[in-house]
Amino acid sequence: MLARLIPSLVLTFVFGLAGCNQSSPPTAPASRTNGHTQADLPTKAQPRLQTLKLWLGVQEINAEIAMTRHQIATGMMFRSQILETEGMLFVFGSPMRASFWMHNVSIPLTCAYIDPDGVILEIREMKAMDDTPIAALTENVQYVLEMKQGWFERNKVTVGTTVRTERGTFRSTFQSR
Repeated sequence: MLARLIPSLVLTFVFGLAGCNQSSPPTAPASRTNGHTQADLPTKAQPRLQTLKLWLGVQEINAEIAMTRHQIATGMMFRSQILETEGMLFVFGSPMRASFWMHNVSIPLTCAYIDPDGVILEIREMKAMDDTPIAALTENVQYVLEMKQGWFERNKVTVGTTVRTERGTFRSTFQSR
């Protein structure tokens, strides 16, 4: 009974975080939940989202932009592949302590927790299909970038790197909406 109850409690906690501060994009962790039951979780991959070019130091990538509650909740669930120069950027309305999991994500990923100025604060490895939340160490995370596992290391992108968009800084791109 306890084994069946734990996932529900985790989802309730994560969904509960999503309900906080709903002015603009949701501030829920990409743990992909927001107070719903397991039956409310996505059951299929979402269509490809709008993309934006990002530069992490000298490295250029194309990132899908997840901004709505549904886009964030679904993330990369049920996707079967990701190209080396593609990722997904999760945009939250305000800084928070983000916590991501890999529920129904079969591709191993690495995520970067990023502050409001676009500076990478942490880089964390994520195992495919692992429901264990990976919480940020700080409450100053406003963006999370998921890439193919090992991408940051292979491309020598480290903590302290500033991420820019084709439109300029993260603040000018996302906070002037």
